[in-house]
Amino acid sequence: MSANKLWCLSEVDIFQDLTEQELSNLAARAPMQTVDTGTVFYSPEQRTEVLFILKKGRVRIFRLSPSGKALTTAVVTPGTIFGEMAIIGQHMHDQYAEALEACVICLMSREDVRQMLLSDPRIAARITETLGNRLVELEQRLGDFAFKNVPQRIVSTLLTLSRADRMRQRWPLSRGAAEVRFTHEQIAEFVGTYRETATKVLNELREQGLIELRRGKIVLLDMPALEALAEE
Repeated sequence: MSANKLWCLSEVDIFQDLTEQELSNLAARAPMQTVDTGTVFYSPEQRTEVLFILKKGRVRIFRLSPSGKALTTAVVTPGTIFGEMAIIGQHMHDQYAEALEACVICLMSREDVRQMLLSDPRIAARITETLGNRLVELEQRLGDFAFKNVPQRIVSTLLTLSRADRMRQRWPLSRGAAEVRFTHEQIAEFVGTYRETATKVLNELREQGLIELRRGKIVLLDMPALEALAEE
């Protein structure tokens, strides 16, 4: 069994209690596929039950309004599980999955999930914990939409995306500069506003010396000041 395939599973939170042999047995049942940048590899029209495990790259989960406006609901980083799998409470809810960059993804079928995940109490407990954490994150986002203005939502989103990326890459959560690899349009879709509005807010933050704008990324220069702004 290749080291890459074992890494695919060993970096996933729900599998962290398993031995190398147990991971090897799982990996043999989880085929991998490569997805090119910009590819929408899951859509509501498919209605296929499949559990995705992201090995490499980033995936955007989004939905479309009747007018065709996109709203990003989540950004998936390596080691995360997602997809449509009712038996573990994992749903896409009429959402799309798009590769933000070249991705490598492992797939598990309903039968694999039933036989190899739910039958193991260690994995089942981790799944429950993971879904609980996602519910907390969802409630936080709903709170932001209800009580924060657009600039605060943008700052809060930048901080959240930065922390998630550093934790996934095992970087220390220092209070210095950090990077967020998103375009203005992607930030706008994440907070539910227009690109022009997001650009205006980001330019204002840059003028205040809080961030630096680079091609395809945003550098957070003053984390304490940004955190204070998000909670005003």
